[in-house]
Amino acid sequence: MKVVIIEDELLSSRRLERMLSDYNYEILASLVSVKSSIKWFKEHKHPDILFLDIQLSDGLCFEIFKHIEIKSVIVFTTAFSQYSIKAFDYNSVSYLLKPINKESLKKAIKKATVFNKNENELLALKEAVQEYNIPVFKNKFVVKLGKKIKLISTDNIECFFSSNNITYLRSNDFNYILNSALIDLENELNPAVFFQISRKFIVNMHAIKNIISYSNSRLRLVLNSYNESEIIVSRERVKDFKKWINGGV
Repeated sequence: MKVVIIEDELLSSRRLERMLSDYNYEILASLVSVKSSIKWFKEHKHPDILFLDIQLSDGLCFEIFKHIEIKSVIVFTTAFSQYSIKAFDYNSVSYLLKPINKESLKKAIKKATVFNKNENELLALKEAVQEYNIPVFKNKFVVKLGKKIKLISTDNIECFFSSNNITYLRSNDFNYILNSALIDLENELNPAVFFQISRKFIVNMHAIKNIISYSNSRLRLVLNSYNESEIIVSRERVKDFKKWINGGV
């Protein structure tokens, strides 16, 4: 069996590659975006099975179908388990919920080899996913470090902050300069993970070490490593912050 993986999370892609090696499948390519996938499928023979992440860095995977008639059996992958009941309730659509385990992979492969791709069900799947209006958030940022270019996963970002009209990204005890305004970042980040606490800071929920009462009904945050200045939740944002920290987003 020849396989192509379309997955923009490197760790997820490599994990799937390792698991597929147990089946002695030939992995023709591991692609990361809608754009690169369209280009690859225009230039190569289609594989037997396509493992396709629904949410890619540059859009939903269904954009690929607008440009290419995929001839492979498709196994969709997704981290959005809350969409599984409705969005994947189709006989001939195989899917895997992340993190993928061996047993679910085995079942999905078996189903994929039994059923052929059904265009009507692919269309229904697209409509179901779009009905939920799944947003596409950035999961990595490109930064420059001298002459080097570095990719930083949002999982490793502690906060974003503004200082002297410059926007910084904090990751692994280091501040990187971004070519974006803080106000623009809020719409690009997953609101379940990131929250703009003031005009100066956007913080990652998982990086918050302590929350301390502060003057004028405000809150002070202590993050894992950032200690260059006080991180204060502005008074007008305290109510929304408490709701967010308790899972109210």
